[in-house]
Order: sequence, then structure tokens, then C-alpha cells
Amino acid sequence: MKVHVKGVLGAVALAGFSLPAYADTTLTIATVNNGQMIQMQKLTDDFTKANPDIKLNWVTLEENVLRQKVTTDIATKGGQFDVLTIGTYEVPIWAKKGWLVPLDKLSADADYDVDDLLPAIRAGLSYDGKLYAAPFYGESSMVMYRTDLMEKAGLKMPEKPTWEFIRQAADKMTDKAAGVYGICLRGKPGWGENMAFLTATANSFGARWFDEKWNPQFNTPEWKATLDYYVALLKADGPPGASANGFNENLALFNDGKCGMWIDATVAASFVTGKDSKVADKVGFALAPDNGLGKRGNWLWAWSLAVPAGTAKADAAEKFISWATSKHYLDLVASKEGIANVPPGTRKSLYANADYAKIPFAQPTLDSINSADPTHPTVKPVPYTGVQFVAIPEFQGIATDVGQDFSAALAGSMTVDAALAKAQASTEAAMKKAGYIK
Repeated sequence: MKVHVKGVLGAVALAGFSLPAYADTTLTIATVNNGQMIQMQKLTDDFTKANPDIKLNWVTLEENVLRQKVTTDIATKGGQFDVLTIGTYEVPIWAKKGWLVPLDKLSADADYDVDDLLPAIRAGLSYDGKLYAAPFYGESSMVMYRTDLMEKAGLKMPEKPTWEFIRQAADKMTDKAAGVYGICLRGKPGWGENMAFLTATANSFGARWFDEKWNPQFNTPEWKATLDYYVALLKADGPPGASANGFNENLALFNDGKCGMWIDATVAASFVTGKDSKVADKVGFALAPDNGLGKRGNWLWAWSLAVPAGTAKADAAEKFISWATSKHYLDLVASKEGIANVPPGTRKSLYANADYAKIPFAQPTLDSINSADPTHPTVKPVPYTGVQFVAIPEFQGIATDVGQDFSAALAGSMTVDAALAKAQASTEAAMKKAGYIK
């Protein structure tokens, strides 16, 4: 931080002391290449004008790469980053290991108003009652669909659709000659890419990762039904190369008018109805589908900002995080980009705002977030918490391997049965090595 020493320099020199060298602080911030984060980088003049002694150095990465680099850096105490963009999965696990700095100043700041954070989002970013990351945006998942194509197909999207309705609608909306595909879903391998979607979907099919004794469950009829449905649906009505498509690829396809339906993160709603979308005025929203078993196929997540324990710049880092996740920042985005483009899913006050409530996706987003239950994510009982992930340290590695198998099944280089058998074997081996099972 800058310290102004004019007027005391002579006195210090006379006393025989050497003056410490003060300089501007540069924060290196690791973040994901999602639209809301790109938008934040464009608005940081607001922060640097108020804090001229803090410079910002951005490292912007694709989602899978970000996770790998940030995890490696914090586990090895590499010290590359001063602010981390991490998710609901990592926060409690890393806080327990002592890898994150608790955000005590935010919690004590009345202007920041930590009690305004949505309870479900705040709980996922806390450990032992302390906040360890501040949510930049929160999300669940839902159905985004083309109202014009749905009408053309002679169908009406229910507020709470079933997976069978989605299958029928996708089939009727597909027009491959016109380059329109009834459904776009994540196929890119990754524990936070295809496995986020498939784990949440599996919950609604009655599947689970592990039974109550931590035995892997990929050899069950429920997982077979989940993967059969997913592969058949995308092969019949998905775009070419679906096994390489993640969030950003499907967003581009939807905005280009190529998707009849897209089931993905609620945060996408402002993009599919925004200035870069060719179909902005033809988009409807519905809750994620179910099979009538008591669980919908929606997840719960927050992309959040945290301070690694290894940084020597924790005070400056927390100051930046306070700005980026504050009510002031939401007001700034609303004034510059319009209220529909405010980062969603973090604050109660946003959803109490009458202007925001008029936006078509506001209530479906809030309903989706509130309906996800990380403490009881599955139809059958499980020993873990987490909706689209299992909140154990080993999950990241295990699900990365399984994601490769399931992407291969979608690409046609492996059968569904072979992918499930391989997933079962690799997960069993990992859980035995970690000591969960014998």
C-alpha cells in the first residue's frame, strides 16, 4: 500500500532509521472466462479510481483449466494468486484444510451486509460459521427454450416439465436441414462440465454416486437409465460434436438460433435474452425437469471470490472482493449494462427489487436456487452433501475420470454399458485408495 512520508523523511533519517520501501500493491486474480467475469474486468476502473494504490492483474482461464491451476497452486502453496475464483465445492473443503483466509472484515461490515446474501448461497460458502468466500454470482439450472419453436411444434412448455416431455419436445423441434437442434446439453468432459449436468440429472432419475457405505453406484439401473436417456437424446436431437460442448459452446449455439432447448446454468438467462442473442425476444424459462420421484435435475452453485492463505496481500484482496460482490457493484452494473445484466443469485435485496422482479427469468432463477437441497440431494439416502458434486476432496479427480468415460459414450467411442463399467471400476479403485471402502 502507498504510505505518504513527506515531512517525516528528514526526522527519520536523523534518527538513524532506514525507511521501508512502500510500493503499489498488485493483486493477481485468477478467474473463469464466463461472461459475468469478463464484464467485471471492464468495470474495474470504478475500483481502481477509489483505490489507486491497488493494481489488478487478471489471469482469465477456461473453466477446466482454471480449476486445475488454482487447485495445484493452493495445494502446493505456489503463491501465484492473491484472489481466487472458486466454487461451492471447494470452499468448505479448502477452508477446513486452512487454505483460505476467513472474510471476517466483510462479515463485520454493515455496508457490505452479509445478512443480505441468499441463505442457500451463503451456507455453501461458509465453514464453522465463518464466510470463506464471497459470491460473485449464484446459480441453479433450468430449461431455456425457444418459444417460437415450441409453438411451431404445437406444444406448451410446463412450468415444471418432465424428462419425457423434454424428449418429445426435442424430437419435434429438431430441424437438422435448417441447422436447428431440439436440445443442447453439456458434453465436454470435466467434473464441473458434463458431470455437473449428469450428476444433477441422475438425482432426478433416482441415481446416486455412492450408497450409505460409500460404495459406488454406477452399476445400478438408475445410472443406466440416466446415461441411456442422455446419450440417446443428444444423438437424436443434439448438435454435431456435442461431446465437446460445455457451457460457453452451448451458449454460443443457443444465441445463434441453433438450439430449441438448453438446460444449463440460470446465469445464462441474461445472455440468451441479451444484445448478443439472435433469439433474445423468443426465449422462455421453466424449472429443470424431473421424473416424478421427488427430485428435479437442478444444481446449486456460486462462482465466488476467495483469498488464499499464502498471499501477503490479504487486506487488499479482501478490499477488492468487497467491491466486486457488493450491493454497490450490482448498482454499477445496472447503471452501465442494464438491470437484467446484474450478476444474479447472491442477494435477497436484488429479488426484492420491483424492477428486477419484472424480468422474466428472475423468479424462475430464485425458485431454482431455493429448490436445490445440498443436504438431501438424492431420492435414496447418501452419506454426502452437494447437489451436482459430492463434497469430498477426492471427488474432483474421480469425477474428472468419469466425465471422460461419459463423454466417450456420447461421442460413440464407447458404449453406455462400457462407460458405466469403467466408471464403476475407477471409482471403486479411488475410494479404496482413499480408505472409504475396503
